[in-house]
Amino acid sequence: MAAGCEYRRRRLALARSYGASSNAIGLFQSATTLAPLAALWAAAVWGLSHNVYVILAAALGITLILVRVFAMMHECGHNALFASRALNRGFGFVYGVLSGMPQYVWSVHHEFHHRNNGNWERYRGPLATLSTHEYAALSETQRKCYRRMRHMACAPLGGFMYLILNPRVNWLKGNAALLGHLLRGRGLASFQTRHWKCWREYLHMSANNIVLLSAWFAASYYLGPGPFFALYLPTLSLAGAGGIILFTVQHNFEHSYAAPTATWDYDKGAIYGTSFLVLPGWLNWVTANIGYHHVHHLSSAIPNYALVKCHEENLELFADVPRLHLGQVPASLRCILWDPEAERIISFEEYERSVAAQQPQTA
Repeated sequence: MAAGCEYRRRRLALARSYGASSNAIGLFQSATTLAPLAALWAAAVWGLSHNVYVILAAALGITLILVRVFAMMHECGHNALFASRALNRGFGFVYGVLSGMPQYVWSVHHEFHHRNNGNWERYRGPLATLSTHEYAALSETQRKCYRRMRHMACAPLGGFMYLILNPRVNWLKGNAALLGHLLRGRGLASFQTRHWKCWREYLHMSANNIVLLSAWFAASYYLGPGPFFALYLPTLSLAGAGGIILFTVQHNFEHSYAAPTATWDYDKGAIYGTSFLVLPGWLNWVTANIGYHHVHHLSSAIPNYALVKCHEENLELFADVPRLHLGQVPASLRCILWDPEAERIISFEEYERSVAAQQPQTA
């Protein structure tokens, strides 16, 4: 595989050439992200007592900026937005609060994805993609539920669960279990929970939730809980939906490379298991160039502001990377079955055709 060998040979060289982060650029990007978000919230608050159309326009803007906030949080998790680790940690925490996600905990789990990109035996993506064998073992009712819950229309519900509900509920459940453990006279050293892997994760989860819940209380006090949550919940849920869709189609698309551990190859995953999502310029800004996902998986140390340059100056290296356009996104969201034997992601329709072809023909 010539392209894969080229990736392997040039990966470190490209990371050295394009992986230099800048504190100045990171601060500029943060200012041009956080200032518009604050202005849009101010406009929405003004609209509460003046004009409903201002609220709707501000809500749309807030949703788009929140997608960028999550992308910037992701960038800080890779220590790529700034040259300074302290700035990445500090702004990462802020972006995590704004997006509802404990940043450090999320980045640890996200790094697992990077280490195993294309290995669908170890990592099944945000939609927990089933293998064709697992899907075949489901009842017809379970199959319908699997398909419906992964339809684009359910993405806002997924965004609500992912960014708003689950991080709060998991923290509360873990705290309840910890309290019960201590009340039974047991020490901290023996406490274990599935909600966090270590005390550092717990401290980050706690800091995120305490700050965020305090902000919810303050905003509810000054604006009223009804107006605040009527604006906050839909915008963050829709932003989460956008993020889930973006991430999914950058790894789940027709015949995306998807191998089991025994035959998995990292470079094949980078070339054939990651898409180049071609977006208009304004959406590239909103998503912090995450559409150049193939470059990002080449090296997560390359900051978002160097992804385009790296791509354009190395086009021959990325010639085999699958390209997706916005119009192909809905079809790609139907490619959520893993065929382990063929080592690729397939659609429901392809699965059904395959099953039909295997049925004995009647005279």
